[in-house]
Amino acid sequence: MKSHKNLTLLKLTITVAIPLSASLLQAQVAPPSSAPPLTNQAATTHSTSTTEKALTKAKEAVAAAKEKLGVHKSNAVDPQIKGASSSVIALKDPVGIVDGVKISKADLEKAFKEAVASSNMNPATLTADQKIQGYHQILDALIMEKLVDKKSTGTEISDADVNTEIEKIKKQFPTTDAFNAELKKSDQTIEKFTANLKKSMRQTKWMKSQIQGKDVVTDTDAQKFYNENITQFANPDMVKASHILFLVPQGAPNSVVTAKEQAAKAAITRAKKGEDFSKLAVELSEEPGAKERGGDLGFFSKNQMVPEFATAAFNQKVGSVSDTPVKTKFGYHVIKVSEKKPAGTASFNEVKANIIAYLQNQKRRAAFKAEMQQLRQAAKIENFLPAPAVITPATIKPTPAPGNTGVKASDAKSPSESSPGNAPAAPVNGAKS
Repeated sequence: MKSHKNLTLLKLTITVAIPLSASLLQAQVAPPSSAPPLTNQAATTHSTSTTEKALTKAKEAVAAAKEKLGVHKSNAVDPQIKGASSSVIALKDPVGIVDGVKISKADLEKAFKEAVASSNMNPATLTADQKIQGYHQILDALIMEKLVDKKSTGTEISDADVNTEIEKIKKQFPTTDAFNAELKKSDQTIEKFTANLKKSMRQTKWMKSQIQGKDVVTDTDAQKFYNENITQFANPDMVKASHILFLVPQGAPNSVVTAKEQAAKAAITRAKKGEDFSKLAVELSEEPGAKERGGDLGFFSKNQMVPEFATAAFNQKVGSVSDTPVKTKFGYHVIKVSEKKPAGTASFNEVKANIIAYLQNQKRRAAFKAEMQQLRQAAKIENFLPAPAVITPATIKPTPAPGNTGVKASDAKSPSESSPGNAPAAPVNGAKS
């Protein structure tokens, strides 16, 4: 739902002790995934590790906030994060010093808790070695924040620009009272929020100035990438559909099941009589996000949806509405198919814009990483953390936090694979994105 996204966005912006987040900085300098970045019709999705997904999420949140650099929402975690062995890591205070500026133990622990929470990891499953490794990664990011803050001190940001950004955030909430309530919930005053936002905008403006002109991608570059990764642009048979979902809770009594089925049948009758399907979805659908998308699922392949839903959608004719409700584990669906695409390979012109955007992002990441390396080499940095242990992939076994859809986050259809808006959780199968 849009309101939920807005709350998350504000939390990302205002629950911040330091305007430039550790996770964001890690995202900026993290090495790109070796997996091909462009797949299917969206030409933007690629498989990533849990950590990479968390970092990508941080970057996307910042972009959506129009350069308001925020951090992950704060979750309540025990002040001393304990691992599987219940051991507590003793940290010195401060944990580091950058050109004479101290980084406190409290700031490091707060940033670490936020990173663990936002990565859907259970802190109780982290061993002492894993926590030390995480502390080092977060401290490195905090060090970069200090360096960027120092370099960006002279960058001008007008009060008018800050106020404009604040107004944009306020407009994403139903009322001013809702905005103020979120501020209070996050233990922020409008003065503190404004100061943090201005600092973040200043840092962003400086970072942009350092990489300006270093992200140029030509048509020739894009064509070369397309030619070298042509197999990544192959599409299976695709269907574009919308749906109206009547949720049936697991274990619901027969009376509820029957009522939901009857409601679905009534919706089919109205749709077949000519009522606008998207308006019906806004009015009737119990799918999260239905009001924003009008039930639109965008294009999807057969293995991206639960079998019953996929079979019905692929068997329907273009322009038709399902004759009977389609039952899945989520409830009853009324489906309208609007378009079909046969299997094939997307042309260069179809994916050119996505390729250019991807390559530009890669160049920005490389430029930012180079800039950060130069800053570090010129600075006096002291790190008082215990030496990190070597962690192999076999030792990393984080426990994902339970979701509310019954679908693995890594298996769900990505928002970038649907249009418009975020992909719904309800009809998604266990197909890998």
